Amino acid sequence: MSFFRSDDSSGAPPAPDGDAKVVPLLPLRDIVVFPSMVVPLFVGRPKSIKALEDAVAEGRELVLSAQRLAAKDEPGEDDIFRMGTLGTIIQLLRLPDQTVKVLVEGKSRARIKRFTQDDPYFACEVELIEETTSKAADVGALVRSVHATFENYVKLNKKVPSEVLGNIGQLDDAGRLSDTVATHLNLKIEDRQRLLELVDPGKRLEEVFGLMQAEIEVLEVEKRIRGRVKKQMEKSQKEYYLNEQMRAIQKELGERDEFKNEIAELEEQLEGKSMPEEARERTDKEIKKLKMMSPMAAEATVVRNYIDWMLSLPWEEYAEEHEDIDEAERVLNEDHFGLEKPKERILEYLAVQTLVEKMKGPILCLVGPPGVGKTSLGKSIARATGRDFVRISLGGVRDEAEIRGHRRTYIGALPGKIIQGLKKAGSGNPIFLLDEVDKMSMDFRGDPSSALLEVLDPEQNHTFNDHYLDIDYDLSHVMFVCTANVLHQIPRPLQDRMEIIQLPGYIESEKLQIAKDYLVPKEREANGLDESHIEFTDAGLLEIIRFYTRESGVRNLEREIASICRKVAKQVVKEGDDAKRARVTPAVVKRQLGAHKYRHGIAEDADRVGLCTGLAFTEVGGELLQTEVAVTPGRGKLVVTGRLGEVMQESANAAMSYVRQRAKQLGLVPEFYSKVDIHIHVPEGATPKDGPSAGITIATAIASALTRVPVRSNVAMTGEITLRGRVLPIGGLKEKLIAAHRAGIDTVVIPKDNEKDLKEIPAQVKRAMKIVTVEHMDEVLGAALSLDDVHGFLQEGDHVIDAIFEVPGQFHEPASPAGVN
Repeated sequence: MSFFRSDDSSGAPPAPDGDAKVVPLLPLRDIVVFPSMVVPLFVGRPKSIKALEDAVAEGRELVLSAQRLAAKDEPGEDDIFRMGTLGTIIQLLRLPDQTVKVLVEGKSRARIKRFTQDDPYFACEVELIEETTSKAADVGALVRSVHATFENYVKLNKKVPSEVLGNIGQLDDAGRLSDTVATHLNLKIEDRQRLLELVDPGKRLEEVFGLMQAEIEVLEVEKRIRGRVKKQMEKSQKEYYLNEQMRAIQKELGERDEFKNEIAELEEQLEGKSMPEEARERTDKEIKKLKMMSPMAAEATVVRNYIDWMLSLPWEEYAEEHEDIDEAERVLNEDHFGLEKPKERILEYLAVQTLVEKMKGPILCLVGPPGVGKTSLGKSIARATGRDFVRISLGGVRDEAEIRGHRRTYIGALPGKIIQGLKKAGSGNPIFLLDEVDKMSMDFRGDPSSALLEVLDPEQNHTFNDHYLDIDYDLSHVMFVCTANVLHQIPRPLQDRMEIIQLPGYIESEKLQIAKDYLVPKEREANGLDESHIEFTDAGLLEIIRFYTRESGVRNLEREIASICRKVAKQVVKEGDDAKRARVTPAVVKRQLGAHKYRHGIAEDADRVGLCTGLAFTEVGGELLQTEVAVTPGRGKLVVTGRLGEVMQESANAAMSYVRQRAKQLGLVPEFYSKVDIHIHVPEGATPKDGPSAGITIATAIASALTRVPVRSNVAMTGEITLRGRVLPIGGLKEKLIAAHRAGIDTVVIPKDNEKDLKEIPAQVKRAMKIVTVEHMDEVLGAALSLDDVHGFLQEGDHVIDAIFEVPGQFHEPASPAGVN
């Protein structure tokens, strides 16, 4: 862009060529000034203020032209409309904030021919536009129409002063009339500029007439909307006023018809309610008490709430139960794979219920790792028996009042969760699921697990007394199902009141079947896919199970399947009708889910000295527990690390004592322990560990480290050790063996006394591994140490290992055979 600049240091615009007129330019934001229009402007830009000052000094004339973009602070030549208005400055006033208020009057239209300067302000050469006057008959008719329409517009738009209507009524010139009317219309800047650029008065007046009619239509719609809103508000106010009058009249007359009607309604409900006689008498007594009270009394609200609770409970209302055992079995199998024990127990209950008219509701406790289906099994039981289902989560509950409720003396008192659940169910014999019963805690407010003793005792719960109701309620028809991850966190008295059913983790083949029959169809539907979009192969599912999940349940397996389904759904949406069916193979799984998260197969790839694989039972099922032992020169110090609990540390000491007793048989010098320090470490040091079942694992690792004989990497073990070397039974055998099977272990050493528990182990697991039962630690070493004749090794007594510990400084490890570290 180029401008003609003046060499005059005063900043005045250069003289025009010939007879052309050169005047300062004032760019306008969001406003168009029409001829004959007087308008106040607030000017703040330095260039614009300078233009005003020079215009006042040189004749008070300047061009007023609108900017194309109002937000632009420094407009250029292309940012200013070429058609503007030549105006005269009437008044100029400087304000305290360094801005200027100016009053200008438009004189005539002016077209900018060229810009003559841009510094210190814009100046331009303009051509004045002369307007013609038209006296055609159609223009005269249009003038009258504009007068009439503008009168209607002023009636609708209260922002236009009434005196403006008189001024416009005296205008007969089409050009001046159109400019004046356009000034008072609510138009966009583009519409105003278009009117300014229309030189022909007749066409301009016609355009103004059309814009005014459109504006009138908008104003009429707004008027109708305001009328509707006002009418609605008036109706609401009228109703409120009449209601308040009625209340005032009733209060004045002493009549309480509404309160009387309410009490009559409560008495009618009580008469039609089926409930025990004691509850009926208590409710009737409370209604009589309510009659004697003022409805405005604070106690009246408490009494009314109590009556509502008494009338809303299902005292003697029971849902009809299904007696078709085959149908119930079909429902249970449809919802869950495996879980034979709880299914069998439910079917037994239904069979007895069919033969016996009244039977106490069973109280079951499903104990197992997360994700095996404990909570969902409760819903399935309700569906199979035809009962209502209520679930209460007890995780983190620490207040006894959560179970028994608060006494009515407290503000905002309510019944406990048991009574609330019965009201929600609407029947007196629902399936009541008490979720996470092992996660309750206790504090100064009481022990909720002790409050559950009455609820879960079949001999007591027919007279359960809630603090709020303060009356006995019969819970003997309710079937309680509790869930827990671990049994030892449930108090013994509470365990004694429940029928414990252990739910072990799933083995690989069961997970595969669950994924095919339940999880894949569920996630396919949840993500808007069908069989034509995605197909999971058995190999692909096994890839997910082995390398992307390590759990007893199937919760993470479901998440990984859902992740793949979402990625396929994204692809289907992108490709549309061209999308091909996705076949999920191991290669696709790895591409979609990334690198393997877990290792699958043998826990260790080679036999190692001082490293033994144990088996542990945790909240999430069975786990492999590696135990490492290092022997270094020292003074007989025993170090135990890995966040081991007291019981596990005692097991380590017992294992060490056994090894010292068998020093001669192990080929160690009698005083070997005084020359070495032994460090026992269980990896994953951030995880707390406890329990006696790692005793034989620690003893085997110590014996291996001292004798430098490797432990077989394909062997895992579990068992408690005594000082005499006896191996005692342990718990959680099923979960431990499933964990060993999942990790690819093919030999497991277990206590002889646990042989009776092998019938609970899935046949597939027993076929896949060799299970060695032992009574003494010597048998454990025979199965675990990597020697051909361990018994001969133990009976030889002194051998080459003696020399290692007799010669100072020779605590090195002998050369290992090929493949042994």
